[in-house]
Amino acid sequence: MQEELIPDMDQLLREICEHDSERALRKLYLYYFNKLMRFVSIYVKSELEAEEIISDVFLNVWQNRKKLTVIKNFNAYLYATARNAAIDFLRSSRNVSFNSIEEEQLEVFTKTTTTPEDDLISKETIEKINRAIETLPTQCKIAFKLIREDQLKYKEVAEILNISVKTLETHINKATKVLRKALLLIISVLCFFSKFF
Repeated sequence: MQEELIPDMDQLLREICEHDSERALRKLYLYYFNKLMRFVSIYVKSELEAEEIISDVFLNVWQNRKKLTVIKNFNAYLYATARNAAIDFLRSSRNVSFNSIEEEQLEVFTKTTTTPEDDLISKETIEKINRAIETLPTQCKIAFKLIREDQLKYKEVAEILNISVKTLETHINKATKVLRKALLLIISVLCFFSKFF
């Protein structure tokens, strides 16, 4: 699915809300689809399940379209709705509680694209980074992904996760420290072996 640029989000939401514009809803869907796929894929491993959850999210948007213009931060609203839908899906399909969701393995880098420079990092290095990320609590992993990968603002992520900005900063600092430690270890090993080549 290809993302489309949306010049004026407020105008698009007004079209959906006031004129029941399916065309505007489709634009909104195309704009957010890839972003929400990456986000929902943190919770569910199946691409089909993630697509189903995203469809449910946009069905919810359509069903509540008359209230769209009163939402202050649509971006945060949409991510929070997606998170809640994913958690509800997990609860209903696996009969699990939210606490056991934290034990699920989350792959933060599975849906990212790389540059040629990034491709120089070996598969082993990425696996080590993912292992370091796996040691983080779930909220910390999700916060890291939303800030670093989706490049959302701290305030938006705090709203999505229903936590304070200070708590979010604590999560990001913790994730950064864990990754820094893992990367320093990787770099020191690479420097050590580079002496022999």
